[in-house]
Amino acid sequence: MAFESLMVTLGTPLPEFSLPDLDQRIYSRTDFEAGPGLLVVFACNHCPYVKHIEAALGELVDSLPSLPTVAICTNDAGAYPEDAPLRLRDQAIRAGWTFPYLVDESQQVGRAFRAACTPDFFLYDANFELAYRGAFDESTPGNGKPVTGGDLRDAIEAVLARRPAPEPQRPSMGCSIKWRDA
Repeated sequence: MAFESLMVTLGTPLPEFSLPDLDQRIYSRTDFEAGPGLLVVFACNHCPYVKHIEAALGELVDSLPSLPTVAICTNDAGAYPEDAPLRLRDQAIRAGWTFPYLVDESQQVGRAFRAACTPDFFLYDANFELAYRGAFDESTPGNGKPVTGGDLRDAIEAVLARRPAPEPQRPSMGCSIKWRDA
């Protein structure tokens, strides 16, 4: 069953985070303060919705190099071994991702962002306020629509030009975040 993003309120501040990437380098919010914004993508290796757009996401991010981007895997890798760091590295290589892929083992960062599904996109402006949350484009596995990244591209271009992201914003759709039992 597909889940939708929660459509967090626009203007919500970027949560604090400090997470290791696949090489154990720690990234935090402060690493991106000089940028024009930040794109945070909640992703994982096993989800067919992520696999459906992963190569196009890599191409989109590479085509807009002035916008810092990070992916975060919040899934419980104990229950979903395909989402363990070594498999995430395989995914990043396969997808051509050149941005940091962070591991949220405690799942606290995913909860702070209110991530709900993979993929789940959170685009912050230069003031670290949420400017876009929503779909990559209209394509999902099996619906026959082309993977373009158009919705996210339009939002990124608006943020880079210091304009509001286009409305309406549609929720992202994908696999639910795999939370550990509390």
